Order: sequence, then structure tokens, then C-alpha cells
Amino acid sequence: MASMVKTPPRISLNSRKARGIAYLLAYIACIPIANWMIGHVGTECLPRGPCLLPVWPWAPGGALMAPSGVVMVGLALVLRDLVQRRLGRAAALLAIVAGAALSGAVAPPALVVASTAAFFLSELADFAVYTPLAARGLVKAVLASSLVGLLADSVLFLWLAFGSLEFLAGQVVGKTWMVLLALPLIHWIRQRETASDIAP
Repeated sequence: MASMVKTPPRISLNSRKARGIAYLLAYIACIPIANWMIGHVGTECLPRGPCLLPVWPWAPGGALMAPSGVVMVGLALVLRDLVQRRLGRAAALLAIVAGAALSGAVAPPALVVASTAAFFLSELADFAVYTPLAARGLVKAVLASSLVGLLADSVLFLWLAFGSLEFLAGQVVGKTWMVLLALPLIHWIRQRETASDIAP
């Protein structure tokens, strides 16, 4: 009798997919965290404005400042590349669409269009650069695509939200720091893949 009971099929999840899902969840989490940081984390919080962090100590008039959420935007660009590496292009594109929708959902009403459009288009730029470069080296592909993506995000957001690029330098520098800090981890991931004979 027991032999007639059908056992439900098991869903196997290898380590590559498991890490990809972890990267995906971290990528999505960057969006609400960035929005929360803008209002709560910083060395200076402006009245009815963002909380700021110093991103470069030397600038005319003092340290170069940027909204604190920019560090999470830089990290999101790196994580998107890792999602694509582990789960493939289709999953990466779906993650971009989901991220753009979430970015618009959690943004202040006045910034919904700017936040959604900047996120979507900058992540697509990241995708367009990373995809052809991935086979030539993970670290180089992540660095190049993230730099293109963060520049696109900064320009698009500032222009759409405020019609000005006055704060472009702080945005770019803050996001670049996060990308550079992530590169040793990217190199370590690549070394592990090589040791495990995972194809590039």
C-alpha cells in the first residue's frame, strides 16, 4: 500500500543557484535600504531634505557630500552583475524590472518618475556593458559596467528630479566608492569559481 503512494518530486537547488538567489534578494533589498538611509543615516540631515555623508574630504568649501543612499545604489549595480552571472540574463532583466517597480513604489511622490526611470535605464546600461565583457573577466566586467551604470543613474536622476546636475560629483564619487570596495569580493568570488572549475 505504501508503495502506491507517490512521493512528490524534490526540487534541487545547487550552490550556484542558491548564491544567485541570495544575490537577487540582496539586490532587491538595496532599494528600500537606500530610501531609508536617505532619511535616517548621515553626518548631516537637512531639514525636509536628505541625510548626507562625506564622500571626498577635499572639495571647494569643505568635504564633498552626497545623499547617504548612494552607497546602496553602487552596491546594487555590483549585485545585479552577480545575479546575471549566477542566474542568467533573463533573471537579471526580470530583476531590473522588479527593482524599478520597487524603486518607484518606495520613492517620495515627487520623485517617483525620476527614481523609476533612473533605476531602470541605469541598470539596463549596466546590463548592456556587462554582458559582452563577462567572458573577458569578471572583475573588469563588473567595474566597467558599474561605472557606466552609476554615471547614468546619477545624471538621469538629478536631471529628471531637479533639472540640474549641480550635485553630480557627490553622487558619482559616493557610488564609485562602493563599487571599488566590492571589487576584492568580486575577485575572491572569481578565484573560488576557478578553483571549482566553474566556466567563466
